[in-house]
Order: sequence, then structure tokens, then C-alpha cells
Amino acid sequence: MQSSNSTVIRTEFAAAISQIAKERKIDVESIYEAIRQALVSAFRKQYGLDEEFYYYATLNPENGESQLFRAPVTARDEETLEPTAWDEKKSEDVTPAGFGRIAAQTAKQVILQKIRESEKEHIIAEYQEKVGEILSAQILRMDGRKVVLDLGRGYGIMPPEEQMRGEFYRVNSRITVYIKEIRESFKGKVIIVSRADAQLVSQLFAREVPEVGTGAVEVALIAREAGVRTKLAVRSTQEGVDPVGACVGQRGVRVQEVIRELNNEKLDIIPFTEDPKLLLQAALAPAENLKIELDEATKMATVTAPDDQLSLAIGRGGQNVRLAAKLTGYRITIKSASGQVESEVTGDEEYEIDTFEGLAPETREMLIEHKLTTLTDLSRFKDKWMAFELPEDQATMLSERVTVFDQEQAERGESLAEKARMSARNNGDDRQD
Repeated sequence: MQSSNSTVIRTEFAAAISQIAKERKIDVESIYEAIRQALVSAFRKQYGLDEEFYYYATLNPENGESQLFRAPVTARDEETLEPTAWDEKKSEDVTPAGFGRIAAQTAKQVILQKIRESEKEHIIAEYQEKVGEILSAQILRMDGRKVVLDLGRGYGIMPPEEQMRGEFYRVNSRITVYIKEIRESFKGKVIIVSRADAQLVSQLFAREVPEVGTGAVEVALIAREAGVRTKLAVRSTQEGVDPVGACVGQRGVRVQEVIRELNNEKLDIIPFTEDPKLLLQAALAPAENLKIELDEATKMATVTAPDDQLSLAIGRGGQNVRLAAKLTGYRITIKSASGQVESEVTGDEEYEIDTFEGLAPETREMLIEHKLTTLTDLSRFKDKWMAFELPEDQATMLSERVTVFDQEQAERGESLAEKARMSARNNGDDRQD
């Protein structure tokens, strides 16, 4: 190999680097170091390296002249075998003839890469300050089960667990998302956005309800099963302001705007109170005439419901009592008037499937990823989850639960049909009279 000096950028090299660094707010030395490393990589790619030597590049910051050297390795890391020491006194210049063109291209690529990295860092920093806010975003594409969105200055990722149940995402459509966090990934830092986070609902109310936006009304507590139902307790910080009325708005205009943004997700707005019994009573609405016994030390509540209020208190698939427990922080046991326990929830359950005894974490994650989080989902899409090749005990447990659910639904349908027939018969008798 013939040794010769090569010039990366001959004209005003240092001034050009300095200007780029200043405009992009990049450390000058980091650019030089990146160029030196890239020169060694370019040399390795074209000529290969002798493992007995350590290779390094020098770069004159004034004129851009670069040289490549190699020095005998004198010590290595015991685990990685990477060189940790070398004899610079025995270094030899191995800069190949004609390396100037490669060096110039390498420097250009490094500088462009540094600019891209700098821009990304600035964008990440900008959105770091927006964490906890909502904004309108355009759907760019689907990346597997993840949604990639254009946030304006940057790109956001919405993973499956942050998507709303039953919501379909169409490319080029616009949606409101919650900036949840900046997350480290193997590709670097990424902006994670959410449609499932409960704070999306809070922020929508802050946008649509001036009293919430100014702080005159606060969302004190919130519990959500995304895409299905949210309960929130609101309170006034200003005398004379009705917190529930402010959130609902005249003829329900304000709350309907939030519901529209959430694709018709049900919203229960209740007044916040420091009295835990009254709060639980409101949280279990629309059920009425409930007898509530509290153990405040253990945060346990026993609720006795009249027979005609039992299903309302529990809710479909246990959703009403589950959200009430999550909202209030109480473990709730619901009993019928006869004293039989009908439902027990801790408030830790995020989805209906979390109430399934024996559900394995791996099965749970798989069901959530495919948005199969309720018995209704499992019943409607049985063929889908049965194709997952679940462990036999998991498949059996889910099948048994779905079978019981389907039977209960059929019985409920027959009961409603019978009531409808009786009502029609009675109405007919009234007309004859």
C-alpha cells in the first residue's frame, strides 16, 4: 500500500464544520471523531484489517487532511478481545493512494448523518415537553400491529396496547392522540402516543370544557376501559360552578364532542366527594338503593344490591363494578339481597379478562394484542383465538368461560323475548277492553 496524504474537504474545512455545528447545535469534536471512526470503517470495508494491529485515523481540522495508521496491539479485553492498548511508537502510515475521494465521501456522509441525528434529538426534546398533552395526528402507515403517525414535526408510534378496542385506523385519516412518553428502542428514542390512556379523556375535556381548561373544574378521578366506557369524578375549585353541568354542557354539547372524539365510548360523569360511601354510590350508578358497608382500613367495600339492581351494579361482563373499583380504589364485593356473592373485584383489573382465574400472562398479552379483552370479544371471534395454539389448559379455560357466557346470553335473550310477548299480549288485552 502506498502512503500518501489525502484531503477530505480542502476549502475552508474548519470554517464549514464550525458553521454546521453552530447552526445545528452539534458538538464540533463529535463531528471530527465521527469522521475519524468512519474513515477507519471505510478502510476496513475496502481493504480489510489485520487483527494484530489497531487502526486509527488522524484529521487536520484546519484543512481536512486525513491519514490512516496502524499500531501493534499490546493488550486486549479478556471478554471482548477488543484492543485496549497499542504501541504508537511503532505506528505505520497505511493511507492508500487515491483514498482522498473515499475520505471526502465519508466525511460528507458523516456530516449528513450527524445533521439527521441532531434534528431527531431536537424533535425528541420538543415532544418531551409535550408529554401529557393531546394533538391531532395523521396516520401514515401500519407497521405490523403498530400505527405510525405524523405528529407535525416528528413521527409517533402507537403500539397495540395503546390502541382503542374496536377502533380501525385508516391511512391518511386524522385522529387525536395523547403524547404518552418518549421510549428507548433498538432504533433509538421514539415518541409513544396513545388512544387508550385515561388521560386522553381528561385532556379532551380540558380542550372542550373551558372550566376544565382554566382549572375551575378538575377531573379528580378517572377510570377507563378504552373504547368501551370511562368513569370520571369531577369537582369544582370555584364557588358557583357546577362541575358535572360544566362538563356536560347545554343540551350535552360538550360531552357529545368528547364522545365523538372517542368513537362513541360511553362516559359516566359523577360529582367527586370526600365521602367514600357517596362516591361509591355514584360510581356504581345507574344502580340505586344500594347498601354499602366500608372497611376503610383495608379499603374493602361490601355492596348489597336489590335483585332488580344487581345486574346494573355489576354491569355487562362486570364492567360497571370493575370501573367503580378502579375509580374509588376500593376492593368491591357485590352481594344479592339474599346474601349470595355475585361479584368480587379488586380494581387492579385492566380488562374483563383480568378477572379470569388461571389466565397465564403470556395468554393475556396475546389476547390484548389482538384486542380480545372481553367475553363478548372471545365469543364473537372464537375461531381467531382458537387458532393461537394456546396451551391446552388455557384453551380449555377460555372455551368453558365462553360456553357459559353464550348460554347466559341465550337465556337472557329468551327472557327478554318472553317479556316482550307478555307485554304485547297485555297491550292487546287492554285494547280489547
